[in-house]
Amino acid sequence: MTCLRHGRKAGGYWAAQNGRSRQSQSCGDRSISALGVARSPSEEISALSTGLPKHQIDSYDVNVSEDLGEILLVKIEKHKYWYEDDWYCKHITVRTPSGEYLEFPCYRWITTDKEIILREGKAKLARDDRIPILKQHRRKELEERQKKYRWKEWHPGFPLSIDAHCHSDLPRDIQFDSEKGVDFILNYSKAMENLFVNSFMHMFQSSWNDFADFERIFVRISNTISEYVMQHWQEDFMFGYQFLNGCNPVMITKCEAIPENFPVTSEMVECSLERSLTLEEELEQGNIYIVNFKMLDGVSANKTDPCTMQYLAAPICLLYKNPKNKIVPIAIQINQTPGPDNPIFLPSDAKYDWLLAKIWVRSSDFHIHQTVTHLLRTHLLSEVFGIAMYRQLPAVHPVFKLLVPHVRFTIAINTKAREQLICECGLFDKANATGGGGHVELVLRSMEHLTYDSLVFPQTFKMKGMDNPEDVPYYFYRDDGTKVWNAVLSFVTDVVNIYYEDDETICEDAELQAFVKDVFVYGMRDNKDSGFPKDISTREKLIEYLTIVIFTASGQHAAVNFGQLVAVISQILMSVYDNLQLHY
Repeated sequence: MTCLRHGRKAGGYWAAQNGRSRQSQSCGDRSISALGVARSPSEEISALSTGLPKHQIDSYDVNVSEDLGEILLVKIEKHKYWYEDDWYCKHITVRTPSGEYLEFPCYRWITTDKEIILREGKAKLARDDRIPILKQHRRKELEERQKKYRWKEWHPGFPLSIDAHCHSDLPRDIQFDSEKGVDFILNYSKAMENLFVNSFMHMFQSSWNDFADFERIFVRISNTISEYVMQHWQEDFMFGYQFLNGCNPVMITKCEAIPENFPVTSEMVECSLERSLTLEEELEQGNIYIVNFKMLDGVSANKTDPCTMQYLAAPICLLYKNPKNKIVPIAIQINQTPGPDNPIFLPSDAKYDWLLAKIWVRSSDFHIHQTVTHLLRTHLLSEVFGIAMYRQLPAVHPVFKLLVPHVRFTIAINTKAREQLICECGLFDKANATGGGGHVELVLRSMEHLTYDSLVFPQTFKMKGMDNPEDVPYYFYRDDGTKVWNAVLSFVTDVVNIYYEDDETICEDAELQAFVKDVFVYGMRDNKDSGFPKDISTREKLIEYLTIVIFTASGQHAAVNFGQLVAVISQILMSVYDNLQLHY
């Protein structure tokens, strides 16, 4: 944190955080200057500091011959020496002769001799800046940011991303403090070492032959939740429960009619229906649900290693809400085209036939979850919002202040992922059946269905017939997520109403409109069918839009990221090495 108090015969203090892997003492001189309305830029006052330890606050007094008037800007300069002395400044606090405290947020790295000019922290729209030097500062800040934060096409058809080949190419202010914490390759190696997997991988070659093999690893990562999953993952109630509250709780939909390519009959599922009703009658009463992985149909399986065949399925799974309000599977078809070589599996089949059918569904759910639900609909979208924000909204803009805590490190984590995880021959190619290009196909297909309305959290459940808690109880993703959505919506409403007194104010905010347009042009690729606005003209729409941005990066990402139950590997396979359905 960096602070300074400054004024005529005023005391002051400042603090700093040195860069990562630096010595505890900062090495270059730092100077801080203040500019007030009563003084011209050439008549600045300065204070020098040498040797500022990490995390420390330093204080000093500055005597000024005359009052500066209202303090408009604070300038920071660091005189760089031959050794590295990067300095992270959080903010500067100025105490005026009248005793008033003014805070000048910085939150950036000072790495060169180039001066950094800060504005006081109070949020302001462009229309509120009437002093020429403040207008100039606002404009110059965006010009410099647009040079640093450039759009780049990583894959044709994808939302555009940051123009950076690797993490170190990013603007210093959005890099992680420590790259090691997000080094996917290093973390993978540590995980293998911690699990003692390397010591017996040679026994199993590229695959394992028995559920007991997984249990040998499981003892290293056992906890209350994983133990419960390990005990029950083969059971139908746990299989169904994960479509409501697992890591991908967005796929399940109320079934109003059985798809034509899924010829399930009432006779087939009669033994699974517990209300003495036919399948048609259960459909009418709203007790039948469906999960359809048709998006995987025709996606190329991983062929990175020509000696190891990997397979993908595109299953359809029919689920039933029993009288105990538990969702359980009652029919599974492994691929989209029905026929003798693609039978419908039922709970009445042999134990392991039914279990393998469920494993295919869980594996398919993994691929949609990782590539579509997680990567595209949280990470890549949040990066688009973040880049557009940095390019079009100055730090003093209220919308910038509202959004920046939620997207600050998204660009960095995505860049590391493109560098190590989802790049060609990266970890994803080595471990997943959709590696080697399949994940790219999935993102491109998903872009065709990515709409603005599908990001309005409460609306998604209405579209799927899953919005009624009495009809679908124990859907905690919906229930808890709605509480988070409403909390964000309430906060955003308050902020927007403070700074925008009417719709006209929004229409006149050129910076805000440029932000929205950037998202539409570079994120949605000018796709009008996406429903994303290219401009916003009402407070109601702006509130909804900003709620989407924050919720996508926070609540939605948390729901689909932290709920991953991969501790029990067997219940959600990243790759299948045998085309199991051909054996039946």
